[in-house]
Amino acid sequence: MTENLTDKSTKSFLDELASSAPAPGGGSVAALSGALGAGLISMVCNLTLGKPKYAAVQDDISAILKKSESLRKELTDLLEADVQAYTLLSQTMKMPRDTEEQKASRATLMDKALKAATEVPMRVAEACVAVMALCPAAAEKGNTNAVSDVGVGILMSEAGLRGAALNVLINLGLIKDELFVSESRRKLNNLLQGKPELRDEIYNLVVSKL
Repeated sequence: MTENLTDKSTKSFLDELASSAPAPGGGSVAALSGALGAGLISMVCNLTLGKPKYAAVQDDISAILKKSESLRKELTDLLEADVQAYTLLSQTMKMPRDTEEQKASRATLMDKALKAATEVPMRVAEACVAVMALCPAAAEKGNTNAVSDVGVGILMSEAGLRGAALNVLINLGLIKDELFVSESRRKLNNLLQGKPELRDEIYNLVVSKL
């Protein structure tokens, strides 16, 4: 059984990332960025729960923690899914094209592989947006001694979103299915809308509390 990338050491991950292997790459890093952002929100919640000073917000913080932990797991799984999707795409690109039959077979499989390689980062983008949505309440209600971690969390989750968006776009440029491309672009644009403003709003809120 092949070992999951997320079960390896940080050094091993970085070594594989820096190598000439097709994956992990930017898509995996985008998912990892979102997972790190979710992990930071979870940490802030765990540093808030059980503290008498924050008794009034315990239920709210518990709800945030449940969501952030779910998103952390989802993004970790998506990191692995991205490696699998891009590895398959890379293998499909190398299929022979010597005959018309080979060309037709490759074209069909390429379309399928490209769509899979697009859908995974789209899901990463959606999850990163969900992490970003947790940051306002975490910054307002979480332990003030850890508020800087919310600031890092919003930056990491927004970086994950934008990184995932780039991976969606590069694949869309190769897909022939115009309906799939147009719908994917519309969905991605909706996910990106207003996020730089949210990032700056939370970052500035965090700075004001330091």
